[in-house]
Amino acid sequence: MAKPARAWQRMLSGRRLDLLDPTPVDIEIEDIAHGLAFVARWNGQTRGDFPYSVAEHSLLVEEIFGRMQPESPPRWRLAALLHDAPEYVIGDMISPVKAAVGPSYGALDERLTAAIHLRFGLPAQIPVSVKKQIKRADKVSAWLEATQIAGFSEAESNKFFGKPKPEVIDGLRIHLRPPVEVRNSFTERHTTLLARL
Repeated sequence: MAKPARAWQRMLSGRRLDLLDPTPVDIEIEDIAHGLAFVARWNGQTRGDFPYSVAEHSLLVEEIFGRMQPESPPRWRLAALLHDAPEYVIGDMISPVKAAVGPSYGALDERLTAAIHLRFGLPAQIPVSVKKQIKRADKVSAWLEATQIAGFSEAESNKFFGKPKPEVIDGLRIHLRPPVEVRNSFTERHTTLLARL
């Protein structure tokens, strides 16, 4: 009889995260920040000397969410920061790959998201309205990334992501940084938001 395939990953913190049955006690923000700082968005197809990481993207989404929802409580800003947190173990798949993999990818993402949320004091599933607001901020971030570092024209970006309101993106410029800087910024922002819950 074949031995079952290993479904856990050892983290640098020493935690062992079971991807099929993740538990909040096996999740550490340092592991998330480190992993996301080394996962490239856009499959690495961005301009610059450093990859544009999911950690950097997450910081941008949280900032945009705050601009779009200035009255939102800190817990939903934390949810915005953590919106792609499962990618610290499953990577950042572009939409066409997610479609090809099918519903099993979504189920894995949902299990990890629930465990991450519970670990940091959020409900396992955030309200649909908040999820939609974060998704809108995510699309604005994608528009900025596409036009500034991924080689898309504004017309293409408008078509795929929708044209953002000028006041939402005013002054937002993407500056690529070494992973260690992004990791530290992500961890610091998480600590700040967590302290406000």
